[in-house]
Amino acid sequence: MRLVVTGREGQVALSLIEVARGRGDVEVVAAGRPTLDLARPQTVFSALAAARPDIVVSAAAYTAVDQAEDEKDLAFAVNETGAGKVAEAAARLGVPVIHLSTDYVFDGAKDGAYVETDQTAPLGVYGASKLAGEQAVAVANPRHLILRTAWVYSPFGKNFVKTMLRLAGDRDEISVVADQWGNPTSALDIADAILHAAAVLGQDKRTAFGVYHLAGGGETNWSGFARHILDASRALGGPHGRIRDIATADYPTKARRPANSRLSSAKFAAAFGWTAPDWRESSRTVISRIVADSPVSAR
Repeated sequence: MRLVVTGREGQVALSLIEVARGRGDVEVVAAGRPTLDLARPQTVFSALAAARPDIVVSAAAYTAVDQAEDEKDLAFAVNETGAGKVAEAAARLGVPVIHLSTDYVFDGAKDGAYVETDQTAPLGVYGASKLAGEQAVAVANPRHLILRTAWVYSPFGKNFVKTMLRLAGDRDEISVVADQWGNPTSALDIADAILHAAAVLGQDKRTAFGVYHLAGGGETNWSGFARHILDASRALGGPHGRIRDIATADYPTKARRPANSRLSSAKFAAAFGWTAPDWRESSRTVISRIVADSPVSAR
């Protein structure tokens, strides 16, 4: 099976390439700029056709949450129009599309974990553009899996785990928001789940397409996640420091964030027989890799 993933440098794309390495039954190929550029929709079909996919994984996106408030047209061009073109190209090639979306399609007002049938209500441009992208993908290709995930981290790119470890190398105390809750999710786990789902799609044509939540097991708030990161780093001889709880109001940002990003992944587990590990377990794996590869040492 040949999976073609959009975006060469994204956390999910790089994780897919790594997780697929050594598996004899799947090949992952990344397609990205300048050959495939979601901001230039005319490039999408030719790039995907040349890559000869059995399944397309639509992972490339505009993800600058605060910047999107000032770049609405670009955010929608990439996350709605571009994503729709990827799904349309997959449909023209006769293959399914697995599209990555986000917890930011919700406003965070629910008390408890969100399920797929809950009402969407994005708080900002980024979430609205991703929701529009979900709708464009669904219209363009009926053979779609839309996977909403949250709080993604990995050994690759920029993410919260890397930021906390970098800051701990420079200061004794870090202020972190304590009133936003969610499921930290390893991109390596997302990749494993995608490969598992792709195998099911290849074997069972009756698979239910549609929207699924896919997030790490367990929940925490940002400051709890930060404490875990620095405690794990300390145990490995890496940078560490104190975490000071603050409220969202104490750390104003241009875009509003949902106070509750918790996602229930029960539907995905039931459909595909795959459940994410607890976030503490997965994050320790990633933290150990980052600490081992980092020139920053404990102070």
